[in-house]
Amino acid sequence: MRRLPFLFLLFPYFLFSQQLQKVDFKTLNATLSLDTANKKIAGKTTYVFEVLSTIDTIRIDAKNMSFSNLKINNNTVEFKNSGKELLLFKGFKKGKNTLTFEYEATPKQTLYFIGEKENLQIWTQGQGKYTSHWLPSFDDVNEKVIFGLTISFDKDFTVLSNGKLKKVVDVNQAQKQWEYQMEKPMSSYLAMLAIGKFAKQTETTASGTPLEMYLSQEDASKFEYTYKYSKTIFDFFESEIGVKYPWGIYRQVPVKDFLYGGMENTTSTIFSQDYVVDEIGFNDRNYINVNAHELAHQWFGDLITATSGKHHWLQEGFATYYALLAEKELFGEDHFNWEMYEIAERLQQASKTDTIPLMNEKASALTFYQKGAWALHVLRENVGANNFNKAVKKYLEKYAFKNVNTADFLAEINAVSKYDTKNFQEIWLEKSGFEVTEALGILQKNKFIKNYLDVLSLAEKPLAEKQQIFEETLKSEAYYPIKEEILFQLQSLEFPEKLPFIQIAMQSKDIKVRQAVAKTLNKFPTEFLPDFETFLDDNSYVTKEIALNVLWSQFPDNRTKYLDKSRSWIGMNDKNLRILWLTMALATKDFEPQNKLGYYDELLGYASPNYESSIRQNALINLLYINPNDTNVLRMLVNPLTHHKWQFSKFARDKIRELIKKEKYKLFFSELLPSLQENEKAALERLLNP
Repeated sequence: MRRLPFLFLLFPYFLFSQQLQKVDFKTLNATLSLDTANKKIAGKTTYVFEVLSTIDTIRIDAKNMSFSNLKINNNTVEFKNSGKELLLFKGFKKGKNTLTFEYEATPKQTLYFIGEKENLQIWTQGQGKYTSHWLPSFDDVNEKVIFGLTISFDKDFTVLSNGKLKKVVDVNQAQKQWEYQMEKPMSSYLAMLAIGKFAKQTETTASGTPLEMYLSQEDASKFEYTYKYSKTIFDFFESEIGVKYPWGIYRQVPVKDFLYGGMENTTSTIFSQDYVVDEIGFNDRNYINVNAHELAHQWFGDLITATSGKHHWLQEGFATYYALLAEKELFGEDHFNWEMYEIAERLQQASKTDTIPLMNEKASALTFYQKGAWALHVLRENVGANNFNKAVKKYLEKYAFKNVNTADFLAEINAVSKYDTKNFQEIWLEKSGFEVTEALGILQKNKFIKNYLDVLSLAEKPLAEKQQIFEETLKSEAYYPIKEEILFQLQSLEFPEKLPFIQIAMQSKDIKVRQAVAKTLNKFPTEFLPDFETFLDDNSYVTKEIALNVLWSQFPDNRTKYLDKSRSWIGMNDKNLRILWLTMALATKDFEPQNKLGYYDELLGYASPNYESSIRQNALINLLYINPNDTNVLRMLVNPLTHHKWQFSKFARDKIRELIKKEKYKLFFSELLPSLQENEKAALERLLNP
């Protein structure tokens, strides 16, 4: 009996594997329209496919769609709609066939309508096999098709999709039609739409590829720092990989409440609004790594695609590793080795409980991405960078627009090196855990890492034994993590004892070093106050937040002074500084009592669905801190239960579970049920009656 679910899961895949051997879908052309009021999509679709050998039923994945006017080779034919698949069993012949149909869908996932009116954004996230929720397509990544999507929408918006924009025409006074066309085949999960009011800038790479960069119109001043180094990364990849970018054009667009950091849709990456930054925000959280990761996928994942989840590391491991190589090109060897060291630490820690190896479709994201990157680093170090690059180039050229497995890649390594790839596969790909000794051996070739480990080993030593080393290191040009470690080791000492080191670190021009001082210096005497107040002027929203928290807490007599100074601060995408300021303004006795109601209403507004989930969550946390009994705030915890972003819905579930342990809150939420929309009501009932 325990085998039945397993067989049930395999059954559709088995059928589709058979179909791939007998039917080859060549092209998809679809004309799409979107109904924003009802969150619907409709399309007129044409598939061209070739029947290679006799087959009873042809399947197209289509979740919860309705179909009409279906024809094969211009003849109306019978079909079946299972709710999951469109099933064709009549009208096709051996050789070339043309399938046309119309469809409608109201997707519950994958196609998202965010915001309203001027703030409306519509975007997709296919991630692996979910495009079939908004476009009849193929959940099997091995079926590659040349896509052409034509989309009608409001003329005041920008519509983005895969491939080159062939033309934009007026449909009527209110709408335009955007026609996009791919030139080469790709897997269906890489199909995309992104619609919004976007500003645009362009660049051209060294090889002549146009780069299109988009931002929401209100963020138009942030192009420089959001997309910093984009062209440099692109040019580096073409040089390092040795294979020209294969798709002709590359565009990137951030959207609100995106589910992940980014998604490598062919020619058209979508990424999270959280990476849209100004000059200061760039120092705290920037798009560089995600930018490089998604661009690397255009080769590793889009050009060549793993045959199955077992070989998923060939996509995520490569994209993660090449993003780190791009950072090495930008920021140097020490930065690269520090990143690899931090990854190694995470993997070592995770290996205590994570026992699924890299070559397993059930491996964790940490394993696929970061252990995959480390596996490639080990390989590159052992075969040499030149041989590694030769193998990668041949691998990409040989399997371009096709599907690959691990053996395909390792065969190319074997062709350029005598390195024992069988042993490598057993240890790094098929065995769980993390090979700490081998990783450290590679890392310690770097002088900075060796010095860092030397400082780390001093943690239990008395200050007298390490004082000179600390002083010399803090005064040196050593990379910042060593100086951070010194400051962490000094944290528990009495202030007078560590003051000389703090004073040296305070003179640093490195934001990270000064931030480490702010993090580790929770208590200090009034004499040091002028020095600590300088953190409020650092070019880091994180440092400003740390400093403002410490100063407001420790020096209550100066609260008005600090609130006046930080009055206009907004901070990062989650409005970290503005929400902190409002919270402090409300919590500071006698501070502008005439404005407190307005400040509270502003904070309450940030918790509403008018804002992104990161802002809403930040506001809700602070509102619950200020007044956990405000029924307006408690009511605002319910809507996130149905939010598409799982991190936000989980936050709300956890918070409500915590609250309803007390009878008064359980009673409030129970009495709220009749006033809720059906989806909210169902979600809340599941928490009240588990």
